[in-house]
Amino acid sequence: MSVEDLLRRLEEKGLEPVDRGDVVSVAVEPHALREVAELLVEEGYDHLASVEGIDRPGEDVIEVVYHAESYSEELWGKLAEIRVRVPRGEPRVPSLIDVWPNALFLERETWDLMGVVFEGHPELRRLLMPPDWEGPPPLRKDYKVATEGVFVVVE
Repeated sequence: MSVEDLLRRLEEKGLEPVDRGDVVSVAVEPHALREVAELLVEEGYDHLASVEGIDRPGEDVIEVVYHAESYSEELWGKLAEIRVRVPRGEPRVPSLIDVWPNALFLERETWDLMGVVFEGHPELRRLLMPPDWEGPPPLRKDYKVATEGVFVVVE
C-alpha cells in the first residue's frame, strides 16, 4: 500500500491520475465512481474526509469532489481526490455510504446546499436548510438573496 501502487492501479483502469504532491487526483465518469472509491479503500484510503460540489454554470456542470485519507503511516498526509462532473440540470451520482459510512452526512450536506442527488442514499433530507425549503440550492452561483430576504434566481 503506497502512493505508487495507487497510481499504478488507477492507470491500469485506464484513468489518468495526477500526483500533486500532497494529493492524488483522478477524474472519473459517474458510472466509474463506485469502482474507484472501492479501489481507494483497498489501497488504504479508509476515511472520507469531505464531499463537496463545485458549481460551474459556464460549463453547465456541477463537479462533485471527494477527498479520502488514510490512517496508515505509509499514506499519512496524502489525500486521494475523486472528481466527477455531472449535468447541472440533473446532478446525480451514486451514494458511497456503503463504501465510506461517514458519507451519510457529507452527502446530505452536498444535496442540501448544491442540489446533487446521491442515488441510493437512505436518508436524503434537509440537514442545514429549513425542512420545508423549496428554493434553489443556496450555494449555486445563480442563487441571490434579495434585500427583502426572498430568494431570486438570476438567469
